[in-house]
Amino acid sequence: MVNLLQFDRAGLGDFCEQLGEKRFRATQLFRWIHQRGERDPAAMTDLARSLREKLATHAVIEPLPVASEQVAADGTIKWLFDIGGGDAVETVFIPETGRGTLCISSQAGCAVNCRFCATGHQGFSRNLTTAEIVAQLWHAEFELRRRLALAPGERAITNVVMMGMGEPLQNYAALVPALRTMLDDHGYGLSRRRVTVSTSGVVPMIDRLREDCPVALAVSLHAPDDALRDELVPLNRKYPIAELLASCRDYLERAPRDFITLEYCMLDGVNDSPEQAAALLALVRGDGSAASPGLSCKINLIPFNPFPESGLHRSPAASVAAFAAVLLDGGIVTTVRKTRGDDIAAACGQLAGEVQDRTRIGERTDREVRVRVERRVAAPVSRGPVPVARERSVS
Repeated sequence: MVNLLQFDRAGLGDFCEQLGEKRFRATQLFRWIHQRGERDPAAMTDLARSLREKLATHAVIEPLPVASEQVAADGTIKWLFDIGGGDAVETVFIPETGRGTLCISSQAGCAVNCRFCATGHQGFSRNLTTAEIVAQLWHAEFELRRRLALAPGERAITNVVMMGMGEPLQNYAALVPALRTMLDDHGYGLSRRRVTVSTSGVVPMIDRLREDCPVALAVSLHAPDDALRDELVPLNRKYPIAELLASCRDYLERAPRDFITLEYCMLDGVNDSPEQAAALLALVRGDGSAASPGLSCKINLIPFNPFPESGLHRSPAASVAAFAAVLLDGGIVTTVRKTRGDDIAAACGQLAGEVQDRTRIGERTDREVRVRVERRVAAPVSRGPVPVARERSVS
């Protein structure tokens, strides 16, 4: 039995043809699934009887089981979805006036292992299927429509951010059909400007996304230079900053917005000094030369949401304000993200779910931190590239 949430509309057309049905039936079926939230083929009254009978025996519309739901004081909702095999992923709905944003996961865990991210500390189990990605939106959209008693055609979800668990561009084959389903006017009808893929910097896949399905792009930068970013975002060792920014500039040729969002998690004593703000400003402004062309961007400063294993600390509000002032004075659009849902661990960097780690990343990370601390004890004068805040928390 095939889960029909697995298909974008083109894929659903292929499936209908395999069943011996006309391809145009896929559009009718797609509307039933993604505009009306219908799971029972027998209720899809404008479909040919032959197709309804075949669907009953060859396909299902199977959402993910909800393991738990939590509601924060600010109205943020976090769902934990059971994806089997001991794994579960988290999805977050953030309500705002005139807007509802859904933060969707793409993997069970994450292999990138950014030092400030709870998901990365858990390690990596597996990629989600397209059906599992879309099922998060399907559940949230139709559950919220029911709860809010929305009128027919009124949407609960207006924005989607692929900023949940996982690195979306390391699950590219499943991601793109899911994006196409979100954007399809016969499905959820979301604007390309309102669907954002967040990446830690998988350069070849940024280039492919530009050609295949260009949506809004957010890049997790978090440092103004390669030495520090190597420590915070290990993927930088493969795709350093200059290569990443060049890919972002190329992406803008087809992007739905005229800027790239650069995410910058504010870490006390690590990346939040005025000097580092000035370095970041110089990096994104460039000097107009071929060697330093700059980047059209918006910088989003993110208050760090601590978790015990990180050993890192949130930058004080005064440090964040001073950092932002340097960027704003330099003419860069800069915002400070408002923390939402932190009382239920639903804020940025806190999503953890349940992951059967196949990579033993927690064990390896603990060993790496221990080695760094031992080296510092042996050579206390040397500062090295490792943030003091991380080491100070290990005893």
